[in-house]
Amino acid sequence: MISPEPSRVVRLAPWRPTTYFHATVESRVMSDFDEAVAESYREAGEVLTTVMAETRELIEPGVTHLEVAEYAEQRVLELGDGLAFPVNISVDAEASHATPARDEETVFDDEMICLDIGVHVDGYIADAATTVDLSDTPELVEAAEEALAAAIEAAGPGVPVGEIGAEIESVIEAYGYTPVYNLSGHGVQRYDAHTSPNVPNRGVDRSVELQPGQAVAIEPFVTDGRGKVGEGTSEEIFELVEDRSVRNRSARQALEEIRGFDGLPFAARALDSSRAEMALRRLTQQGIVKGYPVLTEEQGRLVSQAEHTILVREDGIEVTTDGLFG
Repeated sequence: MISPEPSRVVRLAPWRPTTYFHATVESRVMSDFDEAVAESYREAGEVLTTVMAETRELIEPGVTHLEVAEYAEQRVLELGDGLAFPVNISVDAEASHATPARDEETVFDDEMICLDIGVHVDGYIADAATTVDLSDTPELVEAAEEALAAAIEAAGPGVPVGEIGAEIESVIEAYGYTPVYNLSGHGVQRYDAHTSPNVPNRGVDRSVELQPGQAVAIEPFVTDGRGKVGEGTSEEIFELVEDRSVRNRSARQALEEIRGFDGLPFAARALDSSRAEMALRRLTQQGIVKGYPVLTEEQGRLVSQAEHTILVREDGIEVTTDGLFG
């Protein structure tokens, strides 16, 4: 999941133009995690790591995006409490927000595929991503994974997020690639997949510090392009932004289903309501639901991604998705 790089994009609303899921301005900071809360974060991370390992093995030429997404989402529901957001399957120049439509038949080819999964246990979220390279561009993937490792090494209580961004940027540039500057990591809170603090993918001189009690997703994005993403025209992921009554029957039915997602993002294909596509269009036009377009590298160049979720503790950090790249 992604967020605008803080010094370049003003966060006025979720996912406009390069945000990811609902973002809150302030993060609730505790002195440290209650152990029951920390255990829920850990359990979410363990489920995610298991599902990611199984799912990435399914990605090969000829397999459909929908098969992979449905497998991953079903496994999350079997092992955890629920999805924090729909499984993202971003291909080549796509950076995020790509998930298959209902009955979509697109298959994998010789491509670069970013797989981004979110899991929650009792609302506490793990968010992680990995890149499967079928394009014969392994160094782009290595750059993202090494940048993430450097960021994890640098992270800790009291560390400015701009310093973490500088570590990410340094590794990526050493590979001869470019960070995606207008995307960043982010906090995760209970039933909220996108909160402060933002963790940039480049060095920033003045920035907030990580604090004990924060759960944070760190996610370097790497490209062989110029380093900026913009919105495409396709959108299959939506989020409830204002819960109020509607008159249209199909829209009411869809809204009733949408309330069951606990305010978290959902895929259009997850709705069972008849005429769900038209209902979503009505709800979006009325400002009740917001749709989020696929984010794409502006030059159409390849994008890779690597992501972990960490807990910031008083004495250091804990990686809840540890083992993802092992």
